[in-house]
Amino acid sequence: MMLLVGAAIAAPTVGLIVVWQAQLDAKLDDQLQREVENLRHFAKQRDQNGQKYTDGSVLLMRFMTVNLPNRDETFFSIVDGRADRRSPKDPPLRLDNKPEVVSKLAALSGAKTQTGWLDTSKGRVRYGVVPVRVAGDTRDIRLVLLEFRDRQLSEQRRLAKMLLATGLGALVFAGLASWLVAGRVLAPVRLVRQTAARISESDLTQRLNVAGHDDVAALAHTFNRMLDRLEQAFTAQRRFLDEVGHELRTPITVVRGHLELMDGVTAGGVRGGTAWEGQVPVLDAWSPWNGGPRELGPEDRAATRALVLDELDRMSRIVDDLLTLAKAERPDFLTMGETNLTDLIVDVVAKARALGSRHWRVAAVSEETVLVDGQRLTQALIQLAANAVRHTLDGDLIEMGSTIRDDRVLLWVRDTGPGVGPMDKERIFNRFAQANLIGAAGKSGSGRAGTGIGLGLAIVREIAEAHGGTAWVEDAQTGGARFVLDLPAYYPWEEGHHAPDSHSGGRGGNRLFRGKRLKGIWVRYLRGG
Repeated sequence: MMLLVGAAIAAPTVGLIVVWQAQLDAKLDDQLQREVENLRHFAKQRDQNGQKYTDGSVLLMRFMTVNLPNRDETFFSIVDGRADRRSPKDPPLRLDNKPEVVSKLAALSGAKTQTGWLDTSKGRVRYGVVPVRVAGDTRDIRLVLLEFRDRQLSEQRRLAKMLLATGLGALVFAGLASWLVAGRVLAPVRLVRQTAARISESDLTQRLNVAGHDDVAALAHTFNRMLDRLEQAFTAQRRFLDEVGHELRTPITVVRGHLELMDGVTAGGVRGGTAWEGQVPVLDAWSPWNGGPRELGPEDRAATRALVLDELDRMSRIVDDLLTLAKAERPDFLTMGETNLTDLIVDVVAKARALGSRHWRVAAVSEETVLVDGQRLTQALIQLAANAVRHTLDGDLIEMGSTIRDDRVLLWVRDTGPGVGPMDKERIFNRFAQANLIGAAGKSGSGRAGTGIGLGLAIVREIAEAHGGTAWVEDAQTGGARFVLDLPAYYPWEEGHHAPDSHSGGRGGNRLFRGKRLKGIWVRYLRGG
C-alpha cells in the first residue's frame, strides 16, 4: 500500500519534469530563432564609418559585442573551420576551444540555420549554427548559438526534487502515524479475534471491554450480544437435557421395575429383598409384602398395566412441558394478533370446566382488544386453572378475570384453596418446584395437591416474559391464592396496521359471532356457575 501511494506521488513529479523539459525545449528554439532575427537586423546596419559590412568576422564580432548572451548561453564564430571570436561573457562551459565540437559544427552543410544537441559535462546543450554571407567576403563564416538547457532546467528539477522529497517525507510520516492509529483502532478487532479464539463450548463467559461510541465499539457490543445469545442457547440446551434426564429417569425406572417384576414372577425367578429405584418400591417374588413367590393374577396385572400407563402419560406430559419451555427461548415462540380480553376469559373458563367439578366464575372483564398471542395466553390460563383444581375440592370457587390498568393487561385466576406460603411465592415459578401448602399437606377429596411435576407455573412465567411481562401470585382477599399475568398493553391502532385475528378463544374465526349479545350470554351463564 505504501509503495502504491509512493508511486502515486512520484508519477506526477516525473510527469511535471517531462512537461517542463518539453516546454523549455520549445522556448530554446524560440530563443535561437530570435537571435537569428537579431543578426539579420544587425547585418542591415552600417559600421562606424557608415559603410556596409564587408568582413563577416568583423560583423559577428560587432554583433556579439552589442548583443550579449544571458548566463546560460554563449556565442562564438567559426571562420573556415576554426573558432574565431566568442562573446565577451564567460560561458558555463567553453566549447569554442574544443576541436571536436568546432569540427562537428563546421562540417554542417546547408544555407539555413542548423540546430541540434551536444552532450557535455554541463548537460545537454542546444545549438544553432547560422551561416553568414557578406558581399566581398568568400570565407566560410558561421555564428554558433549555444543554449545550456540542463542548467536552465536545473531550477525546475530542484523544485521537483523538493516536491518529491516533501511528498515522500509526508508519506513516511503518514505511514508511521497510520500504523500507530491503525494499531489503536484495530486493537478491539484483535481483541475480538483473541476472545473468539478463547471461546469454547464449555466456556462462553468471555466478553469484550467496550469503550467509546464509534463503529468498533458498536462491533464489540454486537459481539457481546451474540455471545450472550450463544451462552443462553447453550445454557438452555444443557438445562433442558439435565431436566429431561432427571425427570424422565423416575417414570422410566418405575415402568422398568414393574415390567421386570412381571417378567421375573412369570418366569419363576427368585430375588431376595426389595429394590428401591427412583423412590418407588419394586416388590420381588420373596418380598414379605407379597407373601413369597406367586403368579400374578388378573387384578395384579391390571393394576400394573394401569400404573405403567399412568407413568407413560406422566412422561408424555413432562416431554410436552419441557418442549414448551425449550421453545420459549426461540424468537418465533409467539404469534401476535388481535385478541379481545372478554373473549379470552370466557373461552378459557368454558374450556377449564372439563378440568374438575368446581364453581367456575368469570369476574370483571375488560372489553379491550390488544395485541397478544391468544393461544399462548390460553395455555397459561389453563395451566393456572389446572393448578387451582389440584389445590381445591369439588364445589370450591375458581374465578378468572381481566382488566386494563396503567397501560398494563392483568389476567388472573383466583381459587379458594389453601394458598401459597410466603417463602414459596417466588420459588414455585422455578422449574420442578413444588409449593408447601398453608396449614396442611393439601386438601383431600377430588383435589390432587402435590401431583404436579413443577413445570406448569414455569411455563406460565415463560409465556408472560415472552410478552414482555411477568407472572406472580398473591393472597386472595377471601382466602386462597390469586395468580396474575401482568403484560404490557399494545393496541392494534398503535401499530399502524390491522393484525390478523389470533383465534384466542378457540371459537369460530368470524368476528360476527363474537358480538356483545353473545358475550353477555356467556358471561351471565358462567357467573351463574
